[in-house]
Amino acid sequence: MALGFFSRLKAGLSRSTQKLSGGLSAVFTRRKLDDQALEDLEDLLISADLGPNVAAKVIDSFRTSKFGKEVTDEEVRAALAEEIAKILEPVAIPFEPDPAHKPHVVLVVGVNGTGKTTTIGKMARYYGEQGKKVMMVAGDTFRAAAVEQLQVWGERVGAPVIAGPPNADAAGLAFEALKRGKAEGADLLLVDTAGRLHNKGALMEELAKIIRVMRKFDETAPHSVLLVLDATTGQNAMEQVRVFKELVNVTGLVVTKLDGSARGGIVVALADAFGLPVHMVGVGEQAEDLRPFSAQAFAQGLVGDDIKVIDREVPAEDAEKEEEAPPSAE
Repeated sequence: MALGFFSRLKAGLSRSTQKLSGGLSAVFTRRKLDDQALEDLEDLLISADLGPNVAAKVIDSFRTSKFGKEVTDEEVRAALAEEIAKILEPVAIPFEPDPAHKPHVVLVVGVNGTGKTTTIGKMARYYGEQGKKVMMVAGDTFRAAAVEQLQVWGERVGAPVIAGPPNADAAGLAFEALKRGKAEGADLLLVDTAGRLHNKGALMEELAKIIRVMRKFDETAPHSVLLVLDATTGQNAMEQVRVFKELVNVTGLVVTKLDGSARGGIVVALADAFGLPVHMVGVGEQAEDLRPFSAQAFAQGLVGDDIKVIDREVPAEDAEKEEEAPPSAE
């Protein structure tokens, strides 16, 4: 096992943290928070992918509460973490399968390469460990590698994978999986999908067909539509959310690849712009590297503060073992 989850989260935010923390140290060394300092801070926030709207909100708050005061970079960092957490807290909503739906059908969408298939495997592991019966559907039928990858995850986490022949009809596959999930009393049905955004019309048609066909068996399906975003793409993630909101009724986000190359500030910009729940974040390749999103931990990690939040869903003794484990080769 690798470093503790929040240690990996902080490491994953290192690119954004270095930009923010280094900039704050350069701008604020026992300096008055005057107009020039606020302008420098605004530029810094925008360059760290928090976006102009978030930057403007933070600057307005600082102007109201701290303008003209002499501050240090540590004080600004703490205040900044607080402001970022305020933006993130309304969207930090854990994903919980609805027991009223058996199975709770989750359509997982996103462009190719964001980590949809891996995310589905990790979700199967996470909810399987909570005692949920999970099934996965290899609905990205145009990519043989995606089908094989999901089957490998199924073996790893002990969850059945419903798959068809190459280029099988994804909608028909989802329909049969839903019937099987209902018959076998599954709690959660995770449906992988294609992500060919360059062919938007075909993708829209395919996703609409999957939903339409599943509703012939269960008119309430899918019960959730999760959009998987790659944190390394920065501002491109904003456009992906806009496009997929047009294609399907996105109900929540999962942010992956929060590794050292991530541009973590984009999560704040997304929260401010769309207000969609950010259910989970991924910080590595291991099965356990996907966890519920914590606004406070993310905000503190982003600005370089020590992360003081403990994942309360992990027993204390397990957390200690996790922290003591040697680093992985990620």
